[in-house]
Amino acid sequence: MLKRELQSLPNPPAVRKLKLKELNRINKDEYVKADKIPLTIVLDNIRSGMNIGSVFRTSDAFLVSHIYLTGISATPPHREILKTAIGATESVSWSYVSHTRDCIMELRAAGQRIYAVEQTTESMDIRQMSDIAILPTVLVFGNEVGGVSDDILDLMDGSIEVPQFGTKHSLNVSVCAGILIWEFYKLFS
Repeated sequence: MLKRELQSLPNPPAVRKLKLKELNRINKDEYVKADKIPLTIVLDNIRSGMNIGSVFRTSDAFLVSHIYLTGISATPPHREILKTAIGATESVSWSYVSHTRDCIMELRAAGQRIYAVEQTTESMDIRQMSDIAILPTVLVFGNEVGGVSDDILDLMDGSIEVPQFGTKHSLNVSVCAGILIWEFYKLFS
């Protein structure tokens, strides 16, 4: 009976994956000239090159202005970064600064608002981010084990966290970056 009922259903339209040229993506030169969202990412002592590469790839997708790699964070052309970035290290503007504190002080001097992505006593829920109306913005993502360095928390204008409802206490840093970058893209685009 079920087989007969299924056979009587209309055939759904054929679905196919789009070919790369059908995606209408811009090339690297066009990307460099494209307007970026006023968001800068600081990766504070990120251990995994694959996490760094993933942040580059997401930053490319949503037109992030700049990425700062600090401390022990690997830099391109590190093999693990290139593996996950898939060319985004060539399009996204980036710099290396050996000390995160120096990087933050430089960004603060340039007048940028700086937020740690961290679970603190004063964290703002990501769902309240629309309250951040001052541009440009810097998001600091911390190390996979210890989070944002304690010695720079005092330099932040605040902290933002992604609420979680399961048993784990944190998200993978590249996943967390993807969520926040998307949320900022929606606010600024």
